[in-house]
Amino acid sequence: MQFVHGLVSTRSEDEMYRTAKVAEQYRRHRNKTINDFQKLLYTATGKVMPDNYSSNYKLASRFFNRFLTQENQFLLGNGVTWTEESTAQVFGDDFDTILQRIGKNALCHGLAFGFYNMDHVESFDLLHFMPLWDEEDGALKAGVRHWQIDAGKPLRATLYELDGYTDYMWTEGNAEVLHEKRPYILRTISSPADGEVIYDGENYPGFPIVPMWGNPEHQSELVGLREQIDCYDLIKSGFANTVDDASLIYWTIQNAGGMDDVDMAQFLERIRKLHIATADDEAQAIPQQIEAPYASREALLDRLRADLYEDAMALDTKNIANGATTATQIKAAYEPLNSKADDFEYCVLDFLQGLMDVAGVQDKPSFTRSMIVNTSEEITNIIQAGDVLSEEYKTRKVLTLLGDADKVEDVLNQLDIAAESLIDKQEEENPEEQQAEPEEET
Repeated sequence: MQFVHGLVSTRSEDEMYRTAKVAEQYRRHRNKTINDFQKLLYTATGKVMPDNYSSNYKLASRFFNRFLTQENQFLLGNGVTWTEESTAQVFGDDFDTILQRIGKNALCHGLAFGFYNMDHVESFDLLHFMPLWDEEDGALKAGVRHWQIDAGKPLRATLYELDGYTDYMWTEGNAEVLHEKRPYILRTISSPADGEVIYDGENYPGFPIVPMWGNPEHQSELVGLREQIDCYDLIKSGFANTVDDASLIYWTIQNAGGMDDVDMAQFLERIRKLHIATADDEAQAIPQQIEAPYASREALLDRLRADLYEDAMALDTKNIANGATTATQIKAAYEPLNSKADDFEYCVLDFLQGLMDVAGVQDKPSFTRSMIVNTSEEITNIIQAGDVLSEEYKTRKVLTLLGDADKVEDVLNQLDIAAESLIDKQEEENPEEQQAEPEEET
Protein backbone atom coordinates (compact mmCIF):
# COMPACT_ATOMS: atom_id res chain seq x y z
CA MET A 1 0.00 0.00 0.00
CA GLN A 2 2.84 2.38 0.85
CA PHE A 3 4.56 1.47 -2.42
CA VAL A 4 1.47 2.32 -4.49
CA HIS A 5 0.89 5.62 -2.66
CA GLY A 6 4.53 6.56 -3.17
CA LEU A 7 4.28 5.95 -6.91
CA VAL A 8 1.21 8.16 -7.24
CA SER A 9 2.73 10.92 -5.08
CA THR A 10 5.92 11.13 -7.16
CA ARG A 11 4.38 11.06 -10.64
CA SER A 12 5.13 14.74 -11.17
CA GLU A 13 8.85 13.88 -11.24
CA ASP A 14 8.41 11.87 -14.45
CA GLU A 15 9.26 13.94 -17.55
CA MET A 16 6.88 12.09 -19.85
CA TYR A 17 4.02 12.63 -17.40
CA ARG A 18 4.74 16.38 -17.16
CA THR A 19 4.84 16.68 -20.95
CA ALA A 20 1.56 14.77 -21.20
CA LYS A 21 -0.14 17.19 -18.78
CA VAL A 22 0.97 20.17 -20.87
CA ALA A 23 -0.08 18.43 -24.09
CA GLU A 24 -3.52 17.76 -22.61
CA GLN A 25 -3.96 21.49 -21.99
CA TYR A 26 -3.03 22.31 -25.58
CA ARG A 27 -5.46 19.66 -26.84
CA ARG A 28 -8.20 21.40 -24.84
CA HIS A 29 -7.24 24.75 -26.48
CA ARG A 30 -5.66 26.08 -23.28
CA ASN A 31 -2.27 27.38 -24.37
CA LYS A 32 -0.26 27.21 -21.17
CA THR A 33 2.39 29.67 -22.32
CA ILE A 34 -0.03 32.42 -23.29
CA ASN A 35 -2.30 31.80 -20.29
CA ASP A 36 0.66 32.27 -17.93
CA PHE A 37 1.84 35.41 -19.75
CA GLN A 38 1.40 38.57 -17.67
CA LYS A 39 2.17 42.14 -18.73
CA LEU A 40 4.20 44.09 -16.18
CA LEU A 41 4.61 47.75 -15.20
CA TYR A 42 7.40 49.46 -13.21
CA THR A 43 6.97 52.24 -10.65
CA ALA A 44 9.39 55.11 -10.14
CA THR A 45 11.07 53.10 -7.36
CA GLY A 46 11.54 50.06 -9.62
CA LYS A 47 8.75 48.00 -8.09
CA VAL A 48 7.14 45.51 -10.47
CA MET A 49 3.36 45.50 -10.75
CA PRO A 50 0.95 43.56 -13.01
CA ASP A 51 -0.46 45.61 -15.88
CA ASN A 52 -4.22 45.53 -15.30
CA TYR A 53 -4.87 48.59 -17.45
CA SER A 54 -4.00 47.65 -21.04
CA SER A 55 -5.61 44.94 -23.15
CA ASN A 56 -4.29 41.44 -22.63
CA TYR A 57 -6.06 39.11 -25.05
CA LYS A 58 -5.05 35.47 -24.82
CA LEU A 59 -6.11 33.91 -28.11
CA ALA A 60 -5.30 30.20 -28.14
CA SER A 61 -5.28 28.43 -31.51
CA ARG A 62 -6.63 24.93 -32.18
CA PHE A 63 -3.67 23.68 -34.22
CA PHE A 64 -2.65 20.86 -31.90
CA ASN A 65 -6.08 19.30 -31.53
CA ARG A 66 -6.62 19.65 -35.29
CA PHE A 67 -3.40 17.79 -36.07
CA LEU A 68 -4.23 15.01 -33.58
CA THR A 69 -7.77 14.56 -34.86
CA GLN A 70 -6.71 14.58 -38.51
CA GLU A 71 -4.01 11.91 -38.12
CA ASN A 72 -6.07 9.72 -35.81
CA GLN A 73 -9.24 9.78 -37.92
CA PHE A 74 -7.30 9.48 -41.17
CA LEU A 75 -6.09 6.05 -40.05
CA LEU A 76 -8.75 4.84 -37.60
CA GLY A 77 -11.85 6.75 -38.73
CA ASN A 78 -13.24 3.78 -40.68
CA GLY A 79 -12.48 1.26 -37.94
CA VAL A 80 -10.55 -2.00 -38.11
CA THR A 81 -11.17 -4.61 -40.80
CA TRP A 82 -10.68 -8.18 -39.57
CA THR A 83 -10.31 -11.26 -41.77
CA GLU A 84 -12.40 -13.26 -39.27
CA GLU A 85 -15.84 -11.96 -38.28
CA SER A 86 -15.59 -13.57 -34.85
CA THR A 87 -12.61 -11.39 -33.89
CA ALA A 88 -14.72 -8.23 -33.68
CA GLN A 89 -17.01 -9.92 -31.15
CA VAL A 90 -14.04 -10.81 -28.92
CA PHE A 91 -13.17 -7.14 -28.34
CA GLY A 92 -16.73 -5.79 -28.03
CA ASP A 93 -19.20 -3.92 -30.21
CA ASP A 94 -17.72 -0.50 -29.40
CA PHE A 95 -14.10 -1.50 -30.03
CA ASP A 96 -13.63 0.88 -33.00
CA THR A 97 -14.72 3.83 -30.83
CA ILE A 98 -12.44 2.76 -27.97
CA LEU A 99 -9.53 2.29 -30.39
CA GLN A 100 -9.96 5.84 -31.71
CA ARG A 101 -9.92 7.15 -28.13
CA ILE A 102 -6.76 5.20 -27.30
CA GLY A 103 -5.13 6.33 -30.54
CA LYS A 104 -5.78 10.02 -29.92
CA ASN A 105 -4.50 9.76 -26.35
CA ALA A 106 -1.37 8.02 -27.63
CA LEU A 107 -0.69 10.82 -30.11
CA CYS A 108 -1.34 13.52 -27.52
CA HIS A 109 0.48 12.05 -24.52
CA GLY A 110 2.96 9.86 -26.38
CA LEU A 111 1.59 6.69 -24.78
CA ALA A 112 -1.83 5.18 -24.02
CA PHE A 113 -3.14 1.80 -22.93
CA GLY A 114 -5.91 -0.68 -23.65
CA PHE A 115 -7.20 -3.01 -20.91
CA TYR A 116 -8.68 -6.26 -22.20
CA ASN A 117 -11.49 -6.98 -19.73
CA MET A 118 -12.99 -10.39 -20.66
CA ASP A 119 -15.34 -9.35 -23.49
CA HIS A 120 -14.42 -5.71 -24.17
CA VAL A 121 -11.53 -3.24 -24.15
CA GLU A 122 -11.21 -0.20 -21.87
CA SER A 123 -9.11 2.90 -22.49
CA PHE A 124 -6.45 4.01 -19.96
CA ASP A 125 -4.57 7.28 -20.51
CA LEU A 126 -1.10 8.20 -19.27
CA LEU A 127 -2.42 10.87 -16.90
CA HIS A 128 -4.27 8.28 -14.80
CA PHE A 129 -2.22 5.13 -15.34
CA MET A 130 1.41 4.70 -14.31
CA PRO A 131 3.16 1.86 -16.19
CA LEU A 132 5.75 -0.33 -14.46
CA TRP A 133 8.20 -1.76 -16.97
CA ASP A 134 10.11 -4.98 -16.44
CA GLU A 135 13.78 -4.28 -15.79
CA GLU A 136 14.94 -7.37 -17.70
CA ASP A 137 12.99 -7.34 -20.98
CA GLY A 138 11.41 -3.84 -20.87
CA ALA A 139 7.88 -5.22 -21.24
CA LEU A 140 4.89 -3.86 -19.38
CA LYS A 141 4.27 -6.26 -16.48
CA ALA A 142 2.39 -4.10 -13.95
CA GLY A 143 0.83 -0.67 -13.46
CA VAL A 144 -1.13 1.60 -11.14
CA ARG A 145 -4.33 3.32 -12.19
CA HIS A 146 -5.22 6.27 -9.94
CA TRP A 147 -7.85 8.98 -9.81
CA GLN A 148 -9.03 11.72 -7.44
CA ILE A 149 -11.92 14.06 -8.21
CA ASP A 150 -10.72 16.83 -5.89
CA ALA A 151 -8.00 17.45 -3.31
CA GLY A 152 -10.55 16.97 -0.52
CA LYS A 153 -11.95 13.76 -2.00
CA PRO A 154 -10.65 10.20 -1.53
CA LEU A 155 -7.70 9.01 -3.59
CA ARG A 156 -8.40 5.72 -5.34
CA ALA A 157 -5.78 3.44 -6.89
CA THR A 158 -5.70 -0.02 -8.42
CA LEU A 159 -2.52 -2.05 -8.68
CA TYR A 160 -2.56 -4.34 -11.73
CA GLU A 161 -0.15 -7.28 -11.75
CA LEU A 162 0.27 -10.43 -13.80
CA ASP A 163 -1.60 -12.54 -11.26
CA GLY A 164 -4.45 -10.14 -10.45
CA TYR A 165 -5.35 -6.67 -9.23
CA THR A 166 -5.82 -4.94 -5.84
CA ASP A 167 -7.93 -1.86 -4.99
CA TYR A 168 -6.82 0.80 -2.48
CA MET A 169 -8.29 4.02 -1.09
CA TRP A 170 -6.86 6.88 1.01
CA THR A 171 -9.19 9.24 2.87
CA GLU A 172 -7.79 12.06 5.04
CA GLY A 173 -4.67 10.07 5.82
CA ASN A 174 -6.50 6.80 6.43
CA ALA A 175 -5.52 3.96 4.09
CA GLU A 176 -7.51 0.85 3.43
CA VAL A 177 -7.63 -2.08 1.03
CA LEU A 178 -11.00 -2.04 -0.70
CA HIS A 179 -10.50 -5.42 -2.36
CA GLU A 180 -7.74 -7.92 -1.79
CA LYS A 181 -5.91 -9.23 -4.83
CA ARG A 182 -8.27 -11.10 -7.10
CA PRO A 183 -7.92 -12.75 -10.53
CA TYR A 184 -8.98 -10.89 -13.69
CA ILE A 185 -11.52 -13.54 -14.71
CA LEU A 186 -13.99 -14.25 -11.89
CA ARG A 187 -16.58 -17.00 -11.75
CA THR A 188 -19.55 -16.30 -9.52
CA ILE A 189 -22.71 -18.01 -8.38
CA SER A 190 -25.87 -16.35 -7.08
CA SER A 191 -28.42 -17.54 -4.55
CA PRO A 192 -31.29 -15.82 -2.70
CA ALA A 193 -29.63 -16.48 0.62
CA ASP A 194 -26.00 -15.54 -0.06
CA GLY A 195 -26.33 -13.26 -3.07
CA GLU A 196 -23.43 -13.27 -5.54
CA VAL A 197 -20.41 -15.29 -4.39
CA ILE A 198 -17.04 -15.70 -6.13
CA TYR A 199 -16.13 -19.36 -6.22
CA ASP A 200 -13.26 -19.46 -8.73
CA GLY A 201 -11.07 -17.31 -10.94
CA GLU A 202 -8.18 -17.31 -13.40
CA ASN A 203 -5.84 -14.91 -15.17
CA TYR A 204 -4.88 -14.23 -18.77
CA PRO A 205 -1.84 -15.78 -20.49
CA GLY A 206 -0.19 -12.33 -20.41
CA PHE A 207 -0.58 -8.90 -18.84
CA PRO A 208 -4.03 -7.66 -19.96
CA ILE A 209 -3.00 -3.99 -20.22
CA VAL A 210 -1.33 -3.35 -23.58
CA PRO A 211 0.59 -0.12 -24.40
CA MET A 212 0.13 1.88 -27.60
CA TRP A 213 2.83 4.38 -28.56
CA GLY A 214 1.89 7.43 -30.59
CA ASN A 215 5.04 7.35 -32.75
CA PRO A 216 8.37 5.50 -33.03
CA GLU A 217 10.06 8.30 -31.04
CA HIS A 218 7.89 7.46 -27.98
CA GLN A 219 7.03 11.08 -27.24
CA SER A 220 4.09 13.46 -27.44
CA GLU A 221 3.30 15.00 -30.82
CA LEU A 222 3.48 18.39 -29.08
CA VAL A 223 7.28 18.08 -28.88
CA GLY A 224 8.72 20.30 -31.60
CA LEU A 225 5.43 22.10 -32.28
CA ARG A 226 4.83 23.86 -28.98
CA GLU A 227 7.23 26.74 -29.61
CA GLN A 228 5.71 27.51 -33.02
CA ILE A 229 2.16 27.36 -31.62
CA ASP A 230 3.18 29.72 -28.79
CA CYS A 231 4.73 32.15 -31.28
CA TYR A 232 1.59 32.14 -33.43
CA ASP A 233 -0.72 32.71 -30.46
CA LEU A 234 1.43 35.48 -28.94
CA ILE A 235 1.68 37.40 -32.22
CA LYS A 236 -2.05 37.07 -32.88
CA SER A 237 -2.91 38.15 -29.33
CA GLY A 238 -0.44 41.04 -29.45
CA PHE A 239 -2.00 42.29 -32.68
CA ALA A 240 -5.44 42.25 -31.06
CA ASN A 241 -4.06 44.16 -28.05
CA THR A 242 -2.57 46.83 -30.31
CA VAL A 243 -5.87 47.41 -32.09
CA ASP A 244 -7.93 47.48 -28.91
CA ASP A 245 -5.69 49.56 -26.66
CA ALA A 246 -5.98 52.93 -28.35
CA SER A 247 -7.45 52.37 -31.79
CA LEU A 248 -3.96 52.89 -33.22
CA ILE A 249 -3.50 56.19 -31.30
CA TYR A 250 -0.85 56.84 -28.67
CA TRP A 251 -0.37 59.90 -26.43
CA THR A 252 2.65 62.12 -25.89
CA ILE A 253 2.59 63.82 -22.47
CA GLN A 254 4.83 66.89 -22.20
CA ASN A 255 6.14 68.34 -18.91
CA ALA A 256 5.23 65.17 -16.99
CA GLY A 257 8.62 63.69 -16.23
CA GLY A 258 7.51 62.59 -12.78
CA MET A 259 5.05 60.02 -14.13
CA ASP A 260 6.08 56.38 -13.96
CA ASP A 261 4.71 53.40 -15.92
CA VAL A 262 1.75 52.96 -13.58
CA ASP A 263 0.77 56.66 -13.77
CA MET A 264 0.87 56.63 -17.56
CA ALA A 265 -1.12 53.39 -17.73
CA GLN A 266 -3.78 54.89 -15.44
CA PHE A 267 -3.90 58.03 -17.62
CA LEU A 268 -4.42 55.94 -20.76
CA GLU A 269 -7.07 53.81 -19.04
CA ARG A 270 -8.99 56.98 -18.09
CA ILE A 271 -8.79 58.21 -21.69
CA ARG A 272 -10.21 54.93 -23.01
CA LYS A 273 -13.08 54.77 -20.52
CA LEU A 274 -14.12 58.44 -20.16
CA HIS A 275 -12.61 59.88 -23.35
CA ILE A 276 -11.38 62.81 -21.23
CA ALA A 277 -8.54 63.39 -18.78
CA THR A 278 -7.14 66.26 -16.71
CA ALA A 279 -3.57 67.53 -16.73
CA ASP A 280 -1.55 69.99 -14.66
CA ASP A 281 -1.11 73.58 -15.85
CA GLU A 282 2.27 72.90 -17.41
CA ALA A 283 1.45 69.40 -18.65
CA GLN A 284 0.06 68.76 -22.09
CA ALA A 285 -1.28 65.54 -23.66
CA ILE A 286 -0.96 65.33 -27.44
CA PRO A 287 -2.55 62.43 -29.39
CA GLN A 288 -0.46 60.80 -32.12
CA GLN A 289 -1.99 58.53 -34.74
CA ILE A 290 0.05 55.71 -36.21
CA GLU A 291 -0.50 52.96 -38.73
CA ALA A 292 -0.29 49.48 -37.24
CA PRO A 293 2.27 47.23 -38.96
CA TYR A 294 -0.36 44.67 -39.89
CA ALA A 295 1.25 43.57 -43.15
CA SER A 296 4.36 42.15 -41.47
CA ARG A 297 2.29 40.41 -38.79
CA GLU A 298 -0.07 38.89 -41.33
CA ALA A 299 2.90 37.65 -43.35
CA LEU A 300 4.51 36.11 -40.27
CA LEU A 301 1.24 34.46 -39.18
CA ASP A 302 0.84 32.94 -42.64
CA ARG A 303 4.43 31.71 -42.55
CA LEU A 304 4.00 30.18 -39.10
CA ARG A 305 0.78 28.48 -40.17
CA ALA A 306 2.45 26.96 -43.22
CA ASP A 307 5.45 25.82 -41.14
CA LEU A 308 3.17 24.22 -38.55
CA TYR A 309 1.37 22.14 -41.17
CA GLU A 310 4.67 21.18 -42.79
CA ASP A 311 6.38 20.18 -39.53
CA ALA A 312 3.27 18.31 -38.31
CA MET A 313 3.06 16.55 -41.72
CA ALA A 314 -0.63 17.45 -41.74
CA LEU A 315 -2.99 18.13 -44.64
CA ASP A 316 -3.87 21.79 -45.17
CA THR A 317 -7.22 21.66 -46.96
CA LYS A 318 -6.72 25.23 -48.18
CA ASN A 319 -4.24 23.88 -50.72
CA ILE A 320 -6.82 21.61 -52.36
CA ALA A 321 -10.05 23.54 -51.72
CA ASN A 322 -9.46 26.29 -54.26
CA GLY A 323 -10.49 25.47 -57.80
CA ALA A 324 -10.73 22.11 -59.54
CA THR A 325 -8.01 19.94 -58.06
CA THR A 326 -7.00 16.81 -59.94
CA ALA A 327 -6.66 13.39 -58.35
CA THR A 328 -2.87 13.57 -58.75
CA GLN A 329 -2.70 16.88 -56.89
CA ILE A 330 -4.88 15.51 -54.09
CA LYS A 331 -2.66 12.44 -53.70
CA ALA A 332 0.45 14.63 -53.62
CA ALA A 333 -1.09 16.82 -50.89
CA TYR A 334 -1.87 13.69 -48.84
CA GLU A 335 1.62 12.20 -49.14
CA PRO A 336 3.12 13.74 -45.94
CA LEU A 337 0.08 12.66 -43.91
CA ASN A 338 0.26 9.20 -45.51
CA SER A 339 3.90 8.83 -44.49
CA LYS A 340 3.19 9.90 -40.94
CA ALA A 341 0.18 7.59 -40.72
CA ASP A 342 2.43 4.71 -41.82
CA ASP A 343 4.56 5.20 -38.70
CA PHE A 344 1.46 5.43 -36.54
CA GLU A 345 -0.03 2.32 -38.15
CA TYR A 346 2.98 0.23 -37.06
CA CYS A 347 2.34 1.32 -33.46
CA VAL A 348 -1.36 0.48 -33.73
CA LEU A 349 -0.63 -2.95 -35.25
CA ASP A 350 1.77 -3.74 -32.39
CA PHE A 351 -0.98 -2.75 -29.95
CA LEU A 352 -3.57 -4.94 -31.69
CA GLN A 353 -1.15 -7.86 -31.74
CA GLY A 354 -0.70 -7.50 -27.99
CA LEU A 355 -4.47 -7.57 -27.49
CA MET A 356 -4.83 -10.64 -29.70
CA ASP A 357 -2.11 -12.44 -27.72
CA VAL A 358 -3.97 -11.77 -24.47
CA ALA A 359 -7.36 -12.73 -25.93
CA GLY A 360 -5.96 -15.85 -27.58
CA VAL A 361 -7.06 -15.05 -31.15
CA GLN A 362 -5.23 -14.93 -34.46
CA ASP A 363 -6.12 -12.48 -37.19
CA LYS A 364 -4.68 -9.91 -39.57
CA PRO A 365 -6.15 -6.42 -39.04
CA SER A 366 -6.13 -3.74 -41.73
CA PHE A 367 -7.37 -0.17 -42.13
CA THR A 368 -9.11 1.91 -44.79
CA ARG A 369 -7.84 5.48 -44.73
CA SER A 370 -10.20 8.43 -45.10
CA MET A 371 -9.21 10.61 -48.06
CA ILE A 372 -10.69 13.43 -50.10
CA VAL A 373 -11.06 12.52 -53.79
CA ASN A 374 -12.02 14.23 -57.02
CA THR A 375 -15.29 12.32 -57.36
CA SER A 376 -16.06 13.13 -61.00
CA GLU A 377 -12.54 12.25 -62.15
CA GLU A 378 -12.52 8.99 -60.19
CA ILE A 379 -15.92 7.94 -61.61
CA THR A 380 -14.77 8.79 -65.14
CA ASN A 381 -11.68 6.59 -64.71
CA ILE A 382 -13.85 3.70 -63.48
CA ILE A 383 -16.23 3.99 -66.42
CA GLN A 384 -13.35 4.20 -68.91
CA ALA A 385 -11.95 0.93 -67.52
CA GLY A 386 -14.59 -0.83 -69.64
CA ASP A 387 -14.59 -4.62 -69.52
CA VAL A 388 -11.41 -4.78 -67.44
CA LEU A 389 -13.53 -4.39 -64.29
CA SER A 390 -16.69 -6.33 -63.52
CA GLU A 391 -20.04 -4.55 -63.38
CA GLU A 392 -20.42 -5.40 -59.71
CA TYR A 393 -17.03 -3.89 -58.83
CA LYS A 394 -17.72 -0.72 -60.80
CA THR A 395 -21.14 -0.34 -59.18
CA ARG A 396 -19.72 -0.77 -55.69
CA LYS A 397 -16.87 1.67 -56.38
CA VAL A 398 -19.09 4.39 -57.86
CA LEU A 399 -21.69 4.20 -55.08
CA THR A 400 -18.93 4.32 -52.45
CA LEU A 401 -17.51 7.47 -54.02
CA LEU A 402 -21.00 9.00 -54.03
CA GLY A 403 -21.47 8.15 -50.36
CA ASP A 404 -24.19 5.57 -50.99
CA ALA A 405 -22.30 2.39 -50.11
CA ASP A 406 -25.28 1.10 -48.13
CA LYS A 407 -27.36 0.98 -51.35
CA VAL A 408 -25.00 -1.31 -53.26
CA GLU A 409 -27.07 -4.49 -52.84
CA ASP A 410 -30.31 -2.75 -53.83
CA VAL A 411 -28.76 -1.30 -56.99
CA LEU A 412 -27.20 -4.66 -57.95
CA ASN A 413 -30.57 -6.37 -57.54
CA GLN A 414 -32.23 -3.71 -59.69
CA LEU A 415 -29.57 -4.18 -62.37
CA ASP A 416 -30.15 -7.97 -62.36
CA ILE A 417 -33.92 -7.48 -62.68
CA ALA A 418 -33.45 -5.00 -65.53
CA ALA A 419 -31.08 -7.38 -67.35
CA GLU A 420 -33.52 -10.29 -67.04
CA SER A 421 -36.39 -8.12 -68.32
CA LEU A 422 -34.32 -7.06 -71.31
CA ILE A 423 -33.53 -10.69 -72.18
CA ASP A 424 -37.18 -11.71 -71.90
CA LYS A 425 -38.23 -8.83 -74.14
CA GLN A 426 -35.67 -9.74 -76.78
CA GLU A 427 -36.87 -13.36 -76.76
CA GLU A 428 -40.48 -12.26 -77.28
CA GLU A 429 -39.60 -9.92 -80.18
CA ASN A 430 -37.24 -12.35 -81.97
CA PRO A 431 -38.38 -15.92 -81.28
CA GLU A 432 -36.84 -17.20 -84.55
CA GLU A 433 -33.37 -16.27 -83.32
CA GLN A 434 -33.62 -18.72 -80.40
CA GLN A 435 -31.39 -21.68 -81.05
CA ALA A 436 -33.03 -25.07 -81.11
CA GLU A 437 -31.96 -27.50 -78.49
CA PRO A 438 -29.55 -30.12 -79.89
CA GLU A 439 -31.00 -33.58 -80.51
CA GLU A 440 -29.97 -36.29 -78.14
CA GLU A 441 -27.35 -38.54 -79.68
CA THR A 442 -28.09 -42.24 -80.03
